[in-house]
Amino acid sequence: MDDDAEQQHLTANPGYAQGQLAKAFRTALTHEDADTRRRAEGRVTRWRAVLAGMADGLLSIGSRTPVAGLPAWVTPEVVHGGFATGNPSAGGPLQPYETRLAERFGVPADRRALFAHCLTDTGLAWLWGQLNSGRYEVTVPEEGALLTMAWLVRHGETAAALDLIAELEPFADQLRFLPRPSTGRPAPDVTDTLHRRTVSDAVDRLARRRPNAAVETQREALAVWQPFGDELLAHWLETAGGEDGRVLELVPDADWLERGAGLLSRYQLLAEEHTRCGKHRNPKENLGILHIALEETVAGRVLDARRLGLLRHAITSMVRRRGLPGSAPHTELRGVQRVQAALPSHHALADVVVGRLAGLPQESGIADLAPVLAPVSEPEQRETGLPAGAQLPPAISRVVEGALSAPVATLVERGVVPSAEVLAELVPRLVAVATARAYDDEALRTLMAANYRAFRNRRSLLLLNLEGQVRIEELPWVRAVSAQRGDGTAESALLLRQLGELAVQGFPGTILPNPLVRELGVLARQSGLGAPLVEELAADIFMDTFGPKFLVAARIAGELLGGSLYERYYGIDYAAIRELAIAEAAVEVAGGKAAGRSGKAGAGPRTSPGFARLCAERAAAASSAPAGPKSGSSSGSWVAANGKVIEQSQILTTHNLATLVHRVGIAPEPGWADLARRCFGTVCRLTARVHRDPWPYSTIKDAAYAWRQLVFHLSLCPPSEQRRVLDDLDEEVARHPAHVLIRLGPAMAGLRLVADGGTFGADGTADGGRTRRLLGWTTDGHWLASDPTTGAPHGS
Repeated sequence: MDDDAEQQHLTANPGYAQGQLAKAFRTALTHEDADTRRRAEGRVTRWRAVLAGMADGLLSIGSRTPVAGLPAWVTPEVVHGGFATGNPSAGGPLQPYETRLAERFGVPADRRALFAHCLTDTGLAWLWGQLNSGRYEVTVPEEGALLTMAWLVRHGETAAALDLIAELEPFADQLRFLPRPSTGRPAPDVTDTLHRRTVSDAVDRLARRRPNAAVETQREALAVWQPFGDELLAHWLETAGGEDGRVLELVPDADWLERGAGLLSRYQLLAEEHTRCGKHRNPKENLGILHIALEETVAGRVLDARRLGLLRHAITSMVRRRGLPGSAPHTELRGVQRVQAALPSHHALADVVVGRLAGLPQESGIADLAPVLAPVSEPEQRETGLPAGAQLPPAISRVVEGALSAPVATLVERGVVPSAEVLAELVPRLVAVATARAYDDEALRTLMAANYRAFRNRRSLLLLNLEGQVRIEELPWVRAVSAQRGDGTAESALLLRQLGELAVQGFPGTILPNPLVRELGVLARQSGLGAPLVEELAADIFMDTFGPKFLVAARIAGELLGGSLYERYYGIDYAAIRELAIAEAAVEVAGGKAAGRSGKAGAGPRTSPGFARLCAERAAAASSAPAGPKSGSSSGSWVAANGKVIEQSQILTTHNLATLVHRVGIAPEPGWADLARRCFGTVCRLTARVHRDPWPYSTIKDAAYAWRQLVFHLSLCPPSEQRRVLDDLDEEVARHPAHVLIRLGPAMAGLRLVADGGTFGADGTADGGRTRRLLGWTTDGHWLASDPTTGAPHGS
């Protein structure tokens, strides 16, 4: 990579924003749901702001300071894709709570007046009261700024408070720096329990449940129309000769006609009350045929030959299918159907659970699920009419379980946290507490925890040119109290190890998602373990370069995996990577000294040109491997070409696994062999999805990532255990469809080859292409995508 490439500066293309605007505009005009149209109108407004800002130069999309005139610490309003709209999240019209505070303080209803009031004795007293009670909310980080200022004043840190005011004051008329008063208490200062949803969330989900139209229609058919049809059938059978349903052509007597008229009258009442099922109105259905024939007969009309034939056929078929009304088979069938019809609806049971949840604190989780998930009780039976002992269906139980309050490991074990992505949503709450506990003062600890939670709601920006997202320590009010932090390294290190183990153990076949990597990265910095964690880079904005932490992470991987199955399988020279890291570190030191002598800071972001060059070379070598039949889906794609380079960086670094093991010290239970087997289960499931998929490349990529984690876990097992695991993999793949075995055959052969001491050729294959190294990204068609039955690529 030459110097010009290193200094290349990319800017965002407005084409993406234009496409999103068009999509939102179509939805706003055409969607049938009014709420959806209203939300789309909001997106239209925001995307128009993005395009206008890009056009007039007020927005610099791709920069960490995308809005002209606003510093990086201001929380921007961000739409899909990381595009800033130009509006600060803490800006806009006054919030209702600000208006109420202005009335209470007796100041004009504008933000600068509120800001100025909080600098008076009266305003400071109010802020101190908020700090003492903890009855406030911070929904965007800016809302904690004046509380921090007040804490500094109360503790004699006047100079720091004045510096903070000076930094905030230019934006006092734009941004809301006051906290939101709240009647609730702050989150308790504990780390052992979490909940994915609140009780209120569960109530809302259950309250939105509506009766299932198909189920209620079936219930009506079983409870109303089939019993009535039996009555009609029995009535007609009184005119039949024998049991063959053959209706006699006799004039019915007066009693039969009178009872028939009664049935017709009851039919009208039933039809008016029970309107879900419409089969009884169909003249071609058996019930409709019996009803129409009875109407004509009661009215004194003689059935013509056609109507009589339909009637005879309907009676015959009904008797043949279910038996005569009152017979043993017929009675048994109707008994089963009555029980089925009497089962309480999900909607009714959901109402029962809503009643149970109403007595619980609404803004927390549920510590004990047993009372909420219990069968319908006798008092509830008397109140609702539902049968006592009725069990809650899984669909309702799952909603309630989503509000379980328990240690995060328990939530993962019970499936309440089903993926690493969901885990990443919960982890900021734990990191917030760990971060805040480094402050000795209780009020400041509560404030910093609230501030961290709000900061983690900040949406990531689209960043180019290796710029990094804003860190919480860059916020002026966090920086102002940085001297108050104690030594939280031990607690951060412990939480980092626990969360790392939980993620790897709970989801061994999934790479760590970027939001989780960011949270673990915060803990890594606070713990001082020297554990660089790297994000998954986006292939569509990749700039052919990497930050220096990627090379450091690769060196750490080499310290753990030198000479291992992993190094041999992927053809890595970790000794050379170590030398490269040493050389680049020396250049970095020399460059820093030169910059110090000249008084000039280094230009642009730091990069690792050697690591980027190595990844590009390895990706090019992988391209020489014989490709699968081309489907044309990814051939020549520059995104796929970038993806190949990024995948090589993940291979060299193990995408954080080696760092977590070697530097953080994770040791997941029940061991590496078990994790390898579970990774292979993920590989098999993903490979099964490839079959007949016209666009399988995303699935293939995920399968290759799971395979890479399998190889990593397997490499930490002793050779004897590796062989046992490989035998287990053979048994596992045999339990899947044949096309899975055929597709994975070359990859499994490749893994055995390396485990037995063999090597791939330079192109990543052996044995004439029947043995292959499994990679995910390709520009030439992937061999895993070929149809095993024909050898042809999908989508061809």
